[in-house]
Amino acid sequence: MKMLRRSVLTTFAAVVAGAMYPSAHASDVIRVATDATFPPFEYSENGKRTGFDIDLIEAIARTLNKKVEWTDIDFKGLIPGLVSKRFDVAASAIYITDERKKVVAFTDPYYPGGLVIMTKKGDTQIKGPDDLKGKKVTVQVGTKSVNFLKEHFPTVQRIEVEKNQEMFQLVEVGRADAAVTGKPAAKLYARSRGTLQVVDRQLTVEEYGYAIAKEQPELVKQFNEALKKLKADGTYQKLVDKYL
Repeated sequence: MKMLRRSVLTTFAAVVAGAMYPSAHASDVIRVATDATFPPFEYSENGKRTGFDIDLIEAIARTLNKKVEWTDIDFKGLIPGLVSKRFDVAASAIYITDERKKVVAFTDPYYPGGLVIMTKKGDTQIKGPDDLKGKKVTVQVGTKSVNFLKEHFPTVQRIEVEKNQEMFQLVEVGRADAAVTGKPAAKLYARSRGTLQVVDRQLTVEEYGYAIAKEQPELVKQFNEALKKLKADGTYQKLVDKYL
């Protein structure tokens, strides 16, 4: 009876362990989640997911002889999704922060960025960070912009939205005085639309990394090794030239 109980418990434990990471350990698939609303890193074009992060993740997977299983999810759900083991990697222009490192692991930084201020083109009222005080500023839910404004600009009237596009539109129509977001996306939008401008003085200078569940240190190591190879063979620079 004891032997039978031990066997049943062992089998149960194996099933639970398999359920925790079915794709990462049982197959050649890496489960990656993204919020494809943040060009040039990830966005939809002609119904297809594309962007710097998308292509770089696919290149990393090829280097590791694996396939990517993509999941589209709101940005605010990326870290919780990793913690609950819904997927293995979050790739969505995520800043490496001490707060996030408490709950997930990160790869080596793969691109420098930072938070910037966007205003309507021709606006001269906001020339730098100090001019944000008391203004209506829109940010995307779940991004570092939210807590950054709470901590450093408590008098700002925050307007929190779900998508990056909504944030830009609020500034365009005058419902917000400014938007705070990542530098690459801000510059791309400003160039493509011509309705907004990026304030010269940045709020922060930070780096992007791919977030991975803490329980998968080997996957972090594999990603870092793959990134080094892609930088060495020129693949990484081609993607930078293409998107950034």
